[in-house]
Amino acid sequence: QVQPVESGGGSVQAGGSLRLSCALSGYTANSYCRGWYRQAPGKKREGIANLENDGRTTYADSVKGRFTISQDNVKNTLYLQMNSLKPDDTAMYYCATGRVVVGSSCEMRFGAWGQGTQVIVSS
Repeated sequence: QVQPVESGGGSVQAGGSLRLSCALSGYTANSYCRGWYRQAPGKKREGIANLENDGRTTYADSVKGRFTISQDNVKNTLYLQMNSLKPDDTAMYYCATGRVVVGSSCEMRFGAWGQGTQVIVSS
């Protein structure tokens, strides 16, 4: 089954930076959006950043101005540059491709969720 592979997570102190990578597989040619999501302990998974085919980006208010989504089309890899990290950013991070953007989430996803990559931000 189509499944992305996330990497780049780790443990950092507040104010630090991380760059997440996502190896996309399959369906990218038919997708309209590519997105990053996160799920904190005890909370629902939420979409936090999207990149549409025309280059438009959308971000959740909680990460706007600190996170940047981008893609390397040659490598078919999605990135999330995370700066000025806060303890509230602690979560498992996932990526996916999909068909429609709803708010800050890329929905009607293709394939299964990947394993995710853990980000821990300490104060």
